[in-house]
Amino acid sequence: MDLKLKDKVVVINAVTGGIGKAIAKAFAAEGAKLAVSSTSQAKLDALLPELGAAPDHVKTFICDVTKPEQIKAFIDGAAAAYGGIDSLIINAGYEGQHALIQDSNPEEFDTVYKINVFGPMYMMKYATPYLLKKGKGSIVIIASDGSFIGAPGMSAYVSSKHAVAGMAKCVSMELGPQGIHVNYVCPGAVDTPMMRRIEKKTFGDTKTPEEAEKIIASAYFDKRYCKPEEVAYATLYLASEVSAHIMSESIRLDAGLGSTSR
Repeated sequence: MDLKLKDKVVVINAVTGGIGKAIAKAFAAEGAKLAVSSTSQAKLDALLPELGAAPDHVKTFICDVTKPEQIKAFIDGAAAAYGGIDSLIINAGYEGQHALIQDSNPEEFDTVYKINVFGPMYMMKYATPYLLKKGKGSIVIIASDGSFIGAPGMSAYVSSKHAVAGMAKCVSMELGPQGIHVNYVCPGAVDTPMMRRIEKKTFGDTKTPEEAEKIIASAYFDKRYCKPEEVAYATLYLASEVSAHIMSESIRLDAGLGSTSR
């Protein structure tokens, strides 16, 4: 299937982590023109050879999503480099510290929300005028299965992902009539460094990664974690023109868990 992404300008943040790297590679393979960001230029430089993209098809930017001025500079720089924006992929996320509510602190909630809620808000705020100029396009937010379910000790993260889902639905209603389709991808546990941190916070040093996956993924029909590439493929589809009639929807990459919790 031709997803019609060749030479489309795709802006992706946080591309040097597990999911972000897989997403950037997937769009590069489709021939998209990439504007990608990280908080580390060294990590971006290390990623470039892995993308296999032509030099005129990838631009790198430093962007800390807790700093609105850096987000604006990233978006404006991407639009200036390519003459516009076709798709916005919002990937940056932070799981927060594992704490029961009586042990939680406002500072940690604030950090999680700055990255997971205000980061996407500013990304969409600054990118939307460029998308509107094109008269069509897409926004895909990497949310989480935590947009639908709870998890003990993760109230900051889960509540932030519920907020992201609500924001995506509102923005979809605003931009859908203007030709911009907005959706969000909701993976469960993904085999990434973030998952290693969650395992550590959950089990300490009592479980190997393999043992932790067996326990955490036991509720999934296929008894395994999602792969970063599977998140990337869902993102490609929702960003493409072939999915333009899909709006305000989520793809849950949770191996059937959602069917047991509705």
